[in-house]
Amino acid sequence: MSYRDLASRQALAWAVVAVGARMPVAMAPLALVFLVRERPGGYTLGAALAAAYVIGEIVAAPVLGTRMRPHRARRQLALGLSAGALGFTGLGAFPHAHPAVLAACAALAGAAPAAAPGGLRALLTGLVPKRAVAQALSAESMLTFGIWSLTPAVVTGLALEAAPRVPLLLAAALMAASVPGLWTLPAGWDADETDRAGESMPRILARAWPAYVMGAAGLSLLALAELVLPALLEQRGAGVGWAGPLLTGLSLGAAVGAFLYGLRSWPGRLSTRSTVLTCGMAACLALVALIPDLAWMACALVFAGVLQAGAMLTRNLSLREMLPPSALAAGYSVMYAAVGAGYAATGSLAGALLPFVAPSTAILAGVGLTLLLTLVGAWGERDRTASAGDLSAGADPGAAGRGAAGPGATDPGATGRGAGGRGGSGREVREGAVRDAAVPGPEVREGVAGIPVQPAARDLPAGGAEGTAVRGGGDPEHRL
Repeated sequence: MSYRDLASRQALAWAVVAVGARMPVAMAPLALVFLVRERPGGYTLGAALAAAYVIGEIVAAPVLGTRMRPHRARRQLALGLSAGALGFTGLGAFPHAHPAVLAACAALAGAAPAAAPGGLRALLTGLVPKRAVAQALSAESMLTFGIWSLTPAVVTGLALEAAPRVPLLLAAALMAASVPGLWTLPAGWDADETDRAGESMPRILARAWPAYVMGAAGLSLLALAELVLPALLEQRGAGVGWAGPLLTGLSLGAAVGAFLYGLRSWPGRLSTRSTVLTCGMAACLALVALIPDLAWMACALVFAGVLQAGAMLTRNLSLREMLPPSALAAGYSVMYAAVGAGYAATGSLAGALLPFVAPSTAILAGVGLTLLLTLVGAWGERDRTASAGDLSAGADPGAAGRGAAGPGATDPGATGRGAGGRGGSGREVREGAVRDAAVPGPEVREGVAGIPVQPAARDLPAGGAEGTAVRGGGDPEHRL
């Protein structure tokens, strides 16, 4: 396995568009805090604006994602990104507006392009051969983690050195610039909407709930690392300024992990891999809460990033297994909303606990919540897999045999013989069906007159040890 299948002009064009569409998303929360921090109660207002932005994303992503049509996705992506750029422009152009106006602009900036991450991901996987899907998702993860590692420094530098509005104006420009880039890419991706077999989109998406729960569990750990780390550093007696480099190490570790994951095939089922990787990341965060030494905390965070990338990739690949192609973009959008909800829930839990407990205890409580979500997701995936296995096995193992062997046969072993399995050929069964239809006899269940038929004798081919089988209707009681 390699990344050679990604070396194309269209893949490069996709990367440019993705940077323009995703960098504003990474910049928004911190940029909103800097925008109003000099007002009275500025940090509280900034947190409220960031919450409005995130809520807009969470609410709009599944709604817009389910309405995206694979063959005309470009138009929907362009409209969403254009409206998002308008929301960022309103924030940057009117920084002293009423808080309600700023909250409306923040909600628009978050909601309008909320389906873009899922649509762009589906577009990327449609650009590459199926054998290179894992590598494409790995490359996407590397790009995403690279963006998230750079944006804090970019936002902080521009807000402090230029003006608080500049990061939001830059976000608007980047998102607007990504719109014409969509016309360098295909209009959509191949998907046959009949692959849903008439089932409604909400019901199809609901079947993949274990993947969404696992996604929420994974990003909840990131919320712990980002939101509680400064307080934990103060508890350890270290400078709060180390939070930036430590989080950068987390993002760089994730980028390295995404690259390594795409280099080869990994053993085990996707759901098992996702569970193991998420639990491993939770263990790393628990170590961060318990280790007093700053250097070892940094190592634990880097390794947590490596595991986070693998967990995220396995979740996306699992989602591809659970959903038909025509529902993938919608599934990615629902996943986007689920991970945002997990981030918000864990961050809220940690924030509520910090006034009453030590930061290390708040992190451990968040790790406990993450493990609970992981167990629920793993149980749901196991139950879903078991149900799918039962359906594929069929409701009545003898039904196929009765259909193949004629109206009088009820032998449950006919299934294997009708399929050409061990002990008989399809030709023999078809000739037996003609014979039984031509000369009706008593219903045979265990054998004639209650004498059981030995499977070894019945499974002999037409020209068995006793010679050529008797054909026609000369043996109505099937004693030969």
